[in-house]
Amino acid sequence: MRRGAAAAGVLPLAVLLGACAHRTPATRPPAAVTVLPAQGASAVPPDAPVSVRVRDGRIRSVTLADGGRLEGRTSADGTLWWPRWALTPGRSYTLVVTVAGADGRVGSVRSTFRTRRVAHTIGATVAAPEPGATVGVGMPIIMRFAEPVRNRTAVERSLSLWTSTPVTGAWHWTSPAEVIFRPREYWPAHTRVRLLAHLSGLRLAGAAYGAEDVARDFAVGDAHITVASARSHHQDVRVNGHRVRRMPISMGKGTRLKYTTTSGIHLTMEKSHHVVMDSASVGCPPGCPDHYRHDVYFAVRISDSGEYEHSAPWSVGDQGSRNVSHGCINLGPRDARWFFRQTQPGDVVQVTGTRRRLAPGNGWGFWQLSWPEWLSTSRLGPSYGQGMPAPAQPPTLTPR
Repeated sequence: MRRGAAAAGVLPLAVLLGACAHRTPATRPPAAVTVLPAQGASAVPPDAPVSVRVRDGRIRSVTLADGGRLEGRTSADGTLWWPRWALTPGRSYTLVVTVAGADGRVGSVRSTFRTRRVAHTIGATVAAPEPGATVGVGMPIIMRFAEPVRNRTAVERSLSLWTSTPVTGAWHWTSPAEVIFRPREYWPAHTRVRLLAHLSGLRLAGAAYGAEDVARDFAVGDAHITVASARSHHQDVRVNGHRVRRMPISMGKGTRLKYTTTSGIHLTMEKSHHVVMDSASVGCPPGCPDHYRHDVYFAVRISDSGEYEHSAPWSVGDQGSRNVSHGCINLGPRDARWFFRQTQPGDVVQVTGTRRRLAPGNGWGFWQLSWPEWLSTSRLGPSYGQGMPAPAQPPTLTPR
């Protein structure tokens, strides 16, 4: 038994209620309740098994509280209960269970215990979307950890996702320190989303535990889908399935691969009224034959490789007929202003007709992965219904 992990307490419920002194052999037995940790346990590891098991009876109710009530699960036969999430280090807990025995008696068992403090914690943040943001239908949920995570299955179980409209999606590990949620298809427009990451006290790697729980609320706005063609030199913008604007454009001139706009499903990542674009950032400083430095306006970023949709008054004569940019999507000033104002983070911009593919790790290019590819790094697979994760397994009752 690990030091500090208390043994289970096995309590015949009839003793607590006052058993009949003249019970006959035909009388049904009282309920026996196994509580783990036992009453008075201290220095209990936050991820130690916490459970209630009943023999010769059924659980009626269980509360586990540290000042607030913690969620738990009860087995279908009513004989086993366990908490849904890990416990917070350095807290006092009170577990109260009410049981109905096979003998017809009802009574309660109480256990008070304390979790130990931990020396090493790992923090986590939601890198996107922003709190309370209204986002596009392609928006990913990006969680990053301060250190690599080894216990990724437990992390996925700890990520509770509630959606106002049923959604099928999955978590995908891009690295040991980053996990991303994406629906199988685009989010339904006007869906409200809440992420609750129950990480406090969860063992993440070795002796390192989650530092604290993380929450994030956001809303999906109108469905903005833009399809931009390098061959027709136009892009169509659809809002909730209806085409609302057709714009002449000019994409990357394609004389060199680095000046070719990437084809694939991009997401709008951020927008700025003014951006200075300097070719020195992509390896072409002053003196380079293709050097440029422009002040551009109404700029909407769609990748990490310098691709934007932006106003380009200097190329208006080419927009709609030729590709002359260094990789961005050039728009006329009026179209650029309109596109800038209606853009939400996570809107879809699908580029077609070029020889250069958008890499899945370039910006938010996650929709470049097929659904089977997306599932390839998931530990639990798809989440169904309203996005709740796969149910946790009942814990072992053997102290660790």
